[in-house]
Amino acid sequence: MDNAKTPAQSDRNLALELVRVTEAAALAASAWIGRGDKNSADGAAVGAMRQAFNAVAIDGVVVIGEGEMDEAPMLYIGERVGAGGPEMDIAVDPLEGTTIAAKGAPNAIAVIALAERGNFLHAPDIYMDKIAVGPDLPEGVVALDAPVEENLRNLARAKRCDISDLMVCTLERERHAELIARCREAGARITLIGDGDVSGVIAVAQPEAGIDIYMGSGGAPEGVLAAAALRCTGGQMQGRLLFEDSSQIDRAKGMGIADPSRLYQVHEMAAGNVMFAATGVTTGPMLRGVRRYATGAVTHSIVMRSKSGTVRYIEAHHNFQTKPWTPA
Repeated sequence: MDNAKTPAQSDRNLALELVRVTEAAALAASAWIGRGDKNSADGAAVGAMRQAFNAVAIDGVVVIGEGEMDEAPMLYIGERVGAGGPEMDIAVDPLEGTTIAAKGAPNAIAVIALAERGNFLHAPDIYMDKIAVGPDLPEGVVALDAPVEENLRNLARAKRCDISDLMVCTLERERHAELIARCREAGARITLIGDGDVSGVIAVAQPEAGIDIYMGSGGAPEGVLAAAALRCTGGQMQGRLLFEDSSQIDRAKGMGIADPSRLYQVHEMAAGNVMFAATGVTTGPMLRGVRRYATGAVTHSIVMRSKSGTVRYIEAHHNFQTKPWTPA
């Protein structure tokens, strides 16, 4: 009998391996929840994620990470990870919502996205203007360059509801004051989040989250991670990089971005076959946070594959062998 794995079996196995990596990061970060030290929480997640990658059968290159090599000692852009195997690009945020975790607030997660080499936008660590909606809507129902009111009218029409039924999600930032005011003037409701716009964007594709549209600017690396998730669920997203000065433009060009003003569609930010995994650190609308006890912990994760469109939720019970667990 031929015991060789089919490509589909390999994809499924690899997707589940990714969950083990996000679980490791979430467990490590959980020891720092509510302790007011976001740097230690992030450092614990980064170290655990990097170590867990050693067991994953890929030849991976980090294209979205913790920063450049001289800024981040681990999981820096360009770092190679994995135990060897197919060539893959990796986008990571070991602790999305460091401030959230430090405060013990909701919605901190550990996130990974993976694609075949060359299929992720190599986004610099700057801002990106974003708009996103969920699946099963007419193509182009909203547009980044359209007025707020027009997008809300078109979305309400497509969803066969009133604008007052729509829930908009955006980061609570001073730069969004006009956006927030215009949404409210148009009659829409708003959920303001303090951090974590990866999960904010992903929420548009999760009916239980109650979010109809995401608008506003946030981190460009987080935009790529969110695009990877939406590729798996069929959502729509557009993004455009926002530059503060010429040095940022030069850096982007050095990363292969020829047109700084380009409007990116979701499949241009995350192309090809994409896998996405996330584990909750603190509880939010998408995932439950880590529940720790004396001899173990429970984690709640999501894993998605664009090839099949499958979304799996995984609850894992971790046994720390009768002694309290502490991060390495």
